[in-house]
Parts: sequence; structure tokens; C-alpha cells
Amino acid sequence: MPKFNLRIYGLLVNECRQVLVSDECRNGFSFTKFPGGGLEFGEGFKAALKREFLEELNLNVEVGELFYFNDFYQASAFNPTEQLVSFYYLVETVNWRSILTDQHVVPLTDEGEKHRWIPVSELDVDDFTFPIDKIVANRLSEAYL
Repeated sequence: MPKFNLRIYGLLVNECRQVLVSDECRNGFSFTKFPGGGLEFGEGFKAALKREFLEELNLNVEVGELFYFNDFYQASAFNPTEQLVSFYYLVETVNWRSILTDQHVVPLTDEGEKHRWIPVSELDVDDFTFPIDKIVANRLSEAYL
């Protein structure tokens, strides 16, 4: 049965004007996206995003304004019977330096996830795997011109 899949992502831009991205490999499928994940039943959007950052990065964030949401049909890459509705919020933290990043090969080939910073001025839509992330990367670049 077709259903909606609500996704919540955070755009964390540090004081060096770099944005955090997540390189992941799940079930042999490698992808690059913005940090975040799925809304769980009973959660609000901002609470879900705070939970995702705590789970994925052990990081408390303040969720700011809504930056973008898709108002068009997008099937899930993982389950084509699901329609994605993705929300991207600006997030902030005073502890951005505590985020563990390292030099790793992209695409990630080992199961799991790793994070890295990309200067906003160097964002390229082709760095991202999913169509909505590509749109957001382009808009984020334009917003920081």
C-alpha cells in the first residue's frame, strides 16, 4: 500500500562556512546526503531532527528556520511505493568542532556512516545522491553567495 515517508534533515553550517554532509553505505548502497532521517510516529519535526543529530553525531543542536521542503512527488530510492516529503531546517550548535570527521574515500564502501565538512562555496549538486538534496545544495550555495 502506498504511503508517505516524512524525512527531516539539518543544514549545519559552521563559522568557517562549511556544511556538514553524511556519507553512508546501507545494504551495499552508497550515498551522500545531509544529516537527518525519518520522522517517527508521535514526533514533531524539530524534535525528530534533534533526535537524529543526537543519535548520529552525539550532538545537541538548536533547530532554526525551515529552509526547504519538496512540494513535488518524489518516490523513495529505497521503497518506490513510498512518497518522500523532505524538510530541511537550518541547525546550529556551539560544539561543531566535536563532530568526528576524517579523511575517507567517497563513496563509502563499508556499512555505516561518516561525516565531512564541505565549504559551501564548493558545493556541487553532483556530490549528492538524491534529487531533493541536489536542489537543497544548489539553494544553500545561492544563499551563501
